[in-house]
Parts: sequence; structure tokens; C-alpha cells
Amino acid sequence: MRDSHWPDGAYAAEFADEKHFLGALAMLRDQGYTKLETYTPYPVSRVDAALRESPSVLPGLVFLAGVGGALFSYWVQWYTNAVSYPLDIGGRPAHAVPAFFIPTFEGTVLSAALVAFVGLFALLRLPKPWHPMFEIDDFERASIDHFWIAIDATDPRGGNDLPQQSFEALHPLRVVRVPASS
Repeated sequence: MRDSHWPDGAYAAEFADEKHFLGALAMLRDQGYTKLETYTPYPVSRVDAALRESPSVLPGLVFLAGVGGALFSYWVQWYTNAVSYPLDIGGRPAHAVPAFFIPTFEGTVLSAALVAFVGLFALLRLPKPWHPMFEIDDFERASIDHFWIAIDATDPRGGNDLPQQSFEALHPLRVVRVPASS
């Protein structure tokens, strides 16, 4: 889900430790919930496996940008030195491949780094100064010592109050209805 737009709101549950949090996350996935979002104070390695998220497209985009940058850098050098303005200096060839290596490498790194930088912000939809979860009292503890799981109210598995009932069966610290995002 990755913090998608919540037109009907969501249900969120707070857990005090990682063990109960991971158990609850696994149980919710086993019950068939698909629109889950987690908030943890530190990276939890088993969360991605529990959510069965698809891998990011960013590495592929960065690779393609690097290849494109390399091809463009090499083409610019070849065109300017061999086609557009060839110079015969000391009998050297106009298309000198070894001389093109370093600028081609620099073009590769520059284009890949730009796509990685901009792509990260685009995929994470940053900057995001406000989120509906920020309206919950004491939600800032998610960055200190508490763990949260949110279920989108439009989850196909859920009904009117089914997510709240599912959460209460997991014995969290509390269950909160998150307001709809505008």
C-alpha cells in the first residue's frame, strides 16, 4: 500500500513490541488483508516478507539511465570529434576510443545518480508534510518505541467494522479509526 490515499479512512492498531507486531501482521495477512501499512521505529526485516511486496522498480530505472547516459555521452563525443568537426592532429584518428572512456563513465554515473535521486523522491512521494496518521494522539511514538499497523477501510477483505474486530482479536494496546485523507 505504501501510504496510499485513504478516501474512506483506515483502522490502525498500536503494539508495544516487535514480537506482537510481527505476529499480528502475519495473522492479518493470513486472514486475507492486502491493503496493510506498517509504521515502526526502526527497520524490521521481516515486514517486507510478511507484506509480500513486489521489489522496487528504481534499480531497473537507474540501470537504464546509466546505460542511456553512457550511450549519449559516447555519441556526443563521437559526433563532435569524428563527424561534425574532425581534426587531423599528428595523424591521430578522429574516433579515438580510449580517449572517450572517462567522459563516457562520467556521463553514466551522472545520469544514473540523477535518476536515483529524483526517482527516490518520486517513488516515496516526498516531501509529505502531512498524513492522516499524524492526527492520532501519541502516534509520534512510532518513531521511538511503538509499532503500528494500518488497514485501509476499502480493503476487499474488510467490511464496515471487520478490520476493527480483527485488530481487537490480536490484543493491541489500542485500535483507532483514522480519518479519511482529503
